[in-house]
This record gives sequence, structure tokens and C-alpha cells, in this order.
Amino acid sequence: MNDAQQTARRLHRTAGLLVALVTTGALCGGTAVATPADQPRTAAEAAGARVPHDPMAAVAQMQPSWNLGNTLDAIPDETSWGNPLTTKATFDGLRAQGFRSVRIPVTWFPHQSDTAPYTIDPAWMKRVKQVVDLALEDGLYVEINVHHDSWKWIMNMSTDHDAVMARFNATWQQIATAFKDEPRTLLMESINEPQFSDATDAQRTQYLRELNTSFHSIVRNSGGRNKDRLLVLPSEETNNAQHWLDDLSTTMSSLHDRNLVATVHYYSWYPFSVNIANGTTYDATSQKDLTEGFARVHDTFVKKGIPVYLGEYGLLTSPYSGVVERGEMLKYFEHVNYEARRNGITSAVWDAANDFLNRSTMQWMVPEMKALIQSSWRTRSGTASTDNLFVPASGPITAQTITLNPNGQEFAGLWQGDRPLTPSMDYTLDGDQLTLTADALTRLAGDRAAGVNATLEVRYSDGVPWKLFVRSYDKPTMADATGTADALAIPTRFNGALMANVQSTYADGTAAGPASWTTYQSFDNYSPNYTANTTTIKADFLKSLKDGAPVTLTFRFWTGDTVTYHVTKSGDTVTGTAS
Repeated sequence: MNDAQQTARRLHRTAGLLVALVTTGALCGGTAVATPADQPRTAAEAAGARVPHDPMAAVAQMQPSWNLGNTLDAIPDETSWGNPLTTKATFDGLRAQGFRSVRIPVTWFPHQSDTAPYTIDPAWMKRVKQVVDLALEDGLYVEINVHHDSWKWIMNMSTDHDAVMARFNATWQQIATAFKDEPRTLLMESINEPQFSDATDAQRTQYLRELNTSFHSIVRNSGGRNKDRLLVLPSEETNNAQHWLDDLSTTMSSLHDRNLVATVHYYSWYPFSVNIANGTTYDATSQKDLTEGFARVHDTFVKKGIPVYLGEYGLLTSPYSGVVERGEMLKYFEHVNYEARRNGITSAVWDAANDFLNRSTMQWMVPEMKALIQSSWRTRSGTASTDNLFVPASGPITAQTITLNPNGQEFAGLWQGDRPLTPSMDYTLDGDQLTLTADALTRLAGDRAAGVNATLEVRYSDGVPWKLFVRSYDKPTMADATGTADALAIPTRFNGALMANVQSTYADGTAAGPASWTTYQSFDNYSPNYTANTTTIKADFLKSLKDGAPVTLTFRFWTGDTVTYHVTKSGDTVTGTAS
């Protein structure tokens, strides 16, 4: 079956629901589940929130979704990881931005006794319920879970099986009881990213099946609305590898319960997600990892009528850290939302701390990211092979060609602000090859001051325009520096260039740095500051170096330039020498 046929097949199941959701913004719709006569209507139900009988329709209504990350899951308290207290304004702002559901991760162990009966602090339970109710009363679907407990104590099942099971059961008995009368717009997820130390594959399968099955039994037998509430079950590590999806499918089949939801997470192909092993671009390998992974999830669950909630998606580095180049990052976020949509998967972006929404204002941090993600809920946006056109700071400027990626759209022109550029004179288009003429680039570069001289837009028939930055540059230079194993700040004249990655080797050519398997360490080890004109090498990298062994660093830039630099650590002192 070709790609077009696959797309049509996958979109068919949920297209009507998603189009209705996006165009009307409605949470209501479908066949509603009536409130039982012996239970009063909640504030959320009074506001009109109803859950369809069909679980697929219900989870489709949750699209799009957002994570209240690093908040109630923070250790030990809600504000410990830098986020403000959650208020009604949080959910007012979330709803205003077009989101229809929120995942509220909760870590319980800092507020729970370490021994039987593993009592959860009533004040903490009250606070969690208060936050959940604020979201429900705003008409949002909500999911809660057992979050960082997964790697704090649940992962020890192989060495402390009975105690872990006892604590897990006690935890969910208390949660289920506390929330049993909430409307069915509240979902419960058994455990976040389950993982098990010192266990074989067979044991890991057994342990997760025990946890998911026990969770299901406890919630279903706790009374109230829990008898038919949507329950969310993860694969191991919430990974989309086929054998783990099959394990989860087997567990779900054994429970004979139509009100179950499968969940996975996605943070992209690892080398791209953290820019390691020369993974600077969202290349064919990264794209294949995404498309094949989502196809496996679709075919294992969605195709069989089992809804899937992509409980977290993003990158393993902050989206605006510079670890992943801006345009490559945007390509990824556009693609992940498209693949989720065409595979009938509801997607929840992981927002740790102002990565996407400003927690104080609940406005998007970067308007173009807002536009791209919101547009992806209904259509694709075109991209291009790059978002930077580098021109030399002196000397003649030549024509430059980039490859357009229309993603199903039609090219609609090249613009600078509200002025369209002139075909033939300013640019030519041959198939997907867009060439800017030397005269146009020379005019756009102006006085060629280092950095961005002009911003262009490649406009397509639909979706968000693709920005192109005309940047003047000269070759970067670095100077000698001295620091400690905690940090080495290298004076750097970037001269308009942007750093792509760094290769680090010892004299014998072996990898220098925390990762022994690649000479291209994670780009998060280095921090270029284009305003302060410094490049800081961080502690994780420096402390991993062999004492007294010179290291050669090759800083690579998107302009194609390289700068060679030498670093030696002696005790706590680090010296850097420019070539």
C-alpha cells in the first residue's frame, strides 16, 4: 500500500471528529453519557462537558492536549522546579489557546508515608483535587497519573516486588477513592514511563502487566464513575517498539474492557533530539523513525478501534536552547503533529517550564511555534531544506538554491514583509528548487552587518509560511582561555555565523567526552552566546576528560566553517588554546 493510500486509510477513522473539533472548538458532541440518577451533576457536567460512549470519539475530543509539566510532578513540591502555582487562569489561558485537554502529571511519594499503609498526605490530595477540578470546570478533559514514582520506587520491583506492589495498590486505592465521583472527562493513567532495574525482558513484561492489571481492578472496583471511566495504560517506557506494543495489546485484550486507552510518548530519533553523533538535521533517518513508529501504534491499536493518547511529545532538549537548530526543530514539530493526526492519535505536547506557553500569561512564548502547531491540527505547512541563507560579509555574492518541501501545498510566492519578490528577477523556481538571484541577495544583504540582514517568507497555499533569514557572516574566531572543570568560557567572535555542533577527540582519534561511542558529543555540552560573544564548555563534558590528555575540539558552523581549538584538563584547572 502506497503512502497516499495509507494516509487516506488512517485519516478516515477520525477525520470527521477532528475537523468538527478544530472548526467548532466544541468539547460537546457525539452521543453523551448521561449522569446517573443517583449522582449529582458536577460543575464540569453543568458546564456542558459530556463524554461520548465511543472511546475513540472521546479521545478524539481531547485533541489537542498539553502537559502541566514539572508542576505537581515536581520533587518535592509544586513550585520546586521553577513553575508558579497553578490557578484558574492557567486553564482559562489553556482553553483560550485552543487546547481541549490537559495531562496533569502527579508525583506522590514525597507526600506519602514510606511504609504501610502508605498514606498520602490529605493536604496534597486536596491540592491535586483542587487543580484537577479547576481544569474540569473549565470544560477540559483531564488525565492524572502516578508520575516520577516510576523511577523513584516502582522500578525496584525485581528486588522488592511485594513491597512495590503493596505501595502501588495502596496509592491507587487512595487516588481512585478520592476521585471516584469526578466526571468521566477525568482519565486515569496507571504509571508514567514504566521501567524496571535489573530485570530480564520477560520480567519487565510480567511486572508491567501486574501493575496495569492491578490498577485496572482497583479503579474499576472503587465505585462511583470509576466503573466506566476511561483508563490509560502505557507500554514499557511508553515506547513504540513493536514487542512492547504487543505486550500492552495482550494485557488490554485480557481485561475485556472497552473503556481503555493506550498511551505512548515520542521524543524523536535520539541523535537528532539531543544533536549527538552528527545528528544536526531532521533527516530521512529521523523522519523514518517517526513515521514507522506511529504506523506501528496505529496498526496495533487505532486500526482495531482502541484509542491512543500520545501522552508526551517534544524533544529531549529545550526547543529554544539552540541545541537543535530552529528550522530543523520546526520541521520536526510540524511532522510529529501531522503523523499523529493522520494516524488518529491525540497528541499532548510536553511543556516543562515555559517551553511553549508562558505560565504567567498563558500566551505562547514564540508566535511562530504557536502558528505552526495550531495549523498542524488541521493541515500541513510547507518547509524547506534550510531557513538560513548565509552571504559573505565582503566580496561578491552568488545565487543560492534551496529545496522546497511543500508537504502537499502549492508554492505561492516569496515575500519580504508585505512586499512580494519578483519572479525571474529576484528568484526562479524549477520544480522544488528555489533559487535566489545574486542581485536579490546583494540587495537584501544591505550593508552586510554581521547577523540577520533580511527576513523572507516562502508562502504556500495553506499552512504557516516558511521563514528564510538572509545572514551576513565572516569566519568565526576563538581566543585562549582558562577556567575550571565547572566551566570554560571561550571568547568567540561569531561574526554572524551559527554553531552547528562540535567534534571532540583525543590525540589517538578516540572520542573525548561523556559519550564514548561518538566523537560528536551532545551539543548541550556547549553553550554559544551570540550576544556575549562567548562559547561555554560545560561541566559534564569537562569533568569526563582524562587528566592531562589534550583534546582537540572542532567547532562546526552552519556556514560550512570550522574552528579548531585545544583543551587540556589538569586537576580542576582547564586551559584552552586557539589554533
